[in-house]
Amino acid sequence: MAQEREIIDATGAPPAIGPYSHAVRVGGLLFCSGQIPLDPATGELVGETAAEQAGRCLENLQAVCAAAATSLERAVRLTIYMTDLGEFATVNEVYGSFFGEQPPARVTVGVAQLPKGAYVEIDAVVAL
Repeated sequence: MAQEREIIDATGAPPAIGPYSHAVRVGGLLFCSGQIPLDPATGELVGETAAEQAGRCLENLQAVCAAAATSLERAVRLTIYMTDLGEFATVNEVYGSFFGEQPPARVTVGVAQLPKGAYVEIDAVVAL
């Protein structure tokens, strides 16, 4: 039996800047699109540092999770994309503040560029 996909539109997250959904729910999982550090109210890039931007990315992911009636604390895997891996320690500190004693699996990838000149983008797979 095929599982139905449900598109999640999170009003508390910044609008998508391309042809993608905030997230797709299928089975017991929520697949969240990458979030860059956009202010949900203005759609403008926020954060002067990679660490500040990582915090906004995670806040945006929290809004996407809330729209799907789950929470970021139920994440099973996140991927962090960074334009400067030299900032890994500061981003890691902010990231750690969002998760308790049992953080999700994670990958961090260095990339040449991100949309709108962001330093950080984060996506997630979250249990429902």
